[in-house]
Amino acid sequence: MALTASVKDELSRLDIKKSSVRKAEVSAMLRFAGGLHIISGRIVIEAEVDLASTARRLRAAIAEVYGHQSEIIVVSGGGLRRGSRYVVRVVRDGEALARQTGLLDGRGRPVRGLPSAVVNGSAADAEAVWRGAFLAHGSLTEPGRSSSLEVTCPGPESALALVGAARRIGIQAKAREVRGVDRVVIRDGDTIAALLTRMGAHDALMVWEERRMRKEVRATANRLANFDDANLRRSAQAAVAAGARVDRALEILGDDVPDHLKYAGELRVAHKQASLDELGRLAEPPMTKDAIAGRIRRLLAMADKRAIDLGIPGTEANVTPEMMDE
Repeated sequence: MALTASVKDELSRLDIKKSSVRKAEVSAMLRFAGGLHIISGRIVIEAEVDLASTARRLRAAIAEVYGHQSEIIVVSGGGLRRGSRYVVRVVRDGEALARQTGLLDGRGRPVRGLPSAVVNGSAADAEAVWRGAFLAHGSLTEPGRSSSLEVTCPGPESALALVGAARRIGIQAKAREVRGVDRVVIRDGDTIAALLTRMGAHDALMVWEERRMRKEVRATANRLANFDDANLRRSAQAAVAAGARVDRALEILGDDVPDHLKYAGELRVAHKQASLDELGRLAEPPMTKDAIAGRIRRLLAMADKRAIDLGIPGTEANVTPEMMDE
């Protein structure tokens, strides 16, 4: 669950300015984490999440976008549940917020899927739907044969709405029912990486990709008689591919790239088969492996985000099958 927590922590700190995008995210969070309750004849909204940072993000959005006050209640773990849970509760303005976010329709009836304004929104709104749904009830497992990104849904209607939101941003997801629980699941590694990028989890993506590559190297090496030779070949291929991605990143960013990131990128391009340790020693002044890797990760993340904003191919566009088959 460490990967899930790191993705949610990063998403909960993502700064979003556009009002419609924030509304789409709040609607999704309340739909996938919440519920409507009637207490003393009054509609109350409650949304239960697993991170304090997620609860604070939802509470701030409800206040800033809709102007309603809410409270956060901490529920201590017990039994099968480990760790605390956080409940964001809207009491006084529960019915008004439910109508504004699409939990209730114009006649005051509960909406089972997502509101039409969100379903028919922009690509940015679709990304916000996935961000909100993942923050509410998503999980990401370690890369490998059983790797998956999935969201637990309150019903089949919301699951189909989430699949539709994925389709609008070019992501293939499947809705399925597992032991009476509706889920939307993505198992393909490249698709998971693409969705993490679209949601805005760039740092978590780099960690996931690093672990994914490490497992691929290990699996390949185990299939070969000569472990050392296989490992060295895979590392060299990964270095060449990384050099191609950095080359594309510098092309996308042009003059907008910070000098320290540009320097690390130019080192990678100039020495495409060098390891990170070797790149650090080539730098002036010398840098650690972690320092050079961190700069390259930030450069790639910045370029991929810019590519999405511009609607152009990202850094993966420069990686060819021949590079990985050398």
